[in-house]
Amino acid sequence: MEIWINPACSKCRSAISLLDAEGAEYTVRRYLEDVPSAEEITAVLDRLHLEPWDITRTQEPVARELGLKEWPRDASARDRWITALTEHPKLIQRPIITADDGTALVARSEEAVREALSHSGKDRATEDGSTPA
Repeated sequence: MEIWINPACSKCRSAISLLDAEGAEYTVRRYLEDVPSAEEITAVLDRLHLEPWDITRTQEPVARELGLKEWPRDASARDRWITALTEHPKLIQRPIITADDGTALVARSEEAVREALSHSGKDRATEDGSTPA
């Protein structure tokens, strides 16, 4: 499983703490430093079953500068939204967890993190890497 985080975000830190407490195996992606490509964002959106405007932080100053609230929210504008997310990764809602079974969740609550854990085959791995019965 992979989690996209901004270390300055309290929701991200809470999600990491819960994953650690549950003994989850995961990879951290600091998406502000390791910016996802348009293809990666598209793949995550497909896994989330969401549109780019659904994971856009429209209250960020850059969102106001771009006038995102006025942008169309339809198929014709989808690529424009994805481009905005790649050019301004701070706009990406966080944390996002991609689970081992191909699903993904915006994990802003403990319940969402636990749901992501339930979709991961490695949510309770032991020290030797085996999964308990």
